Amino acid sequence: MIDKHAQNGNPEAFKLPEPQIPDLNFSFSGLKTAILYLVQGELKKDPRFLEERMDDLCASVQRRIVSILLNKLKKAAKETGVKEIAIAGGVSANSGLRKGLLEMGEKYGWKVFIPKFEYCTDNAAMIAIAGYQKFLKKDFVGQDIAPLARMNV
Repeated sequence: MIDKHAQNGNPEAFKLPEPQIPDLNFSFSGLKTAILYLVQGELKKDPRFLEERMDDLCASVQRRIVSILLNKLKKAAKETGVKEIAIAGGVSANSGLRKGLLEMGEKYGWKVFIPKFEYCTDNAAMIAIAGYQKFLKKDFVGQDIAPLARMNV
């Protein structure tokens, strides 16, 4: 939805911060907070802000998210010497990211791989089918099992 609205908006309409996270790490929590405060402030001034400025807001948000991703990618490529860059998953469907990556590829001499749009899906379907297969096998666990975001290595 952000990408769809961004197509008709002004990406310069709202200035959003680019977090200064060290190394190749990144976080969107500060950006999300900045967006929240921006929207709350604008809604106080104009209750119709979201209805009237959604396209500009989305274009500005997309611009900043893409700049964060591409700046970290540029840094990673420079540090590692990698010249072949691929994107995948749901994020690879974003038109701003696709365009920005192609432009950077030309500028830095990278070979860029971007899947056709119809193959740019997130892994929700994969997770769903994995869950369905476990269901069919009656592979269940009790409530005493805690989920882990990272595997213990």
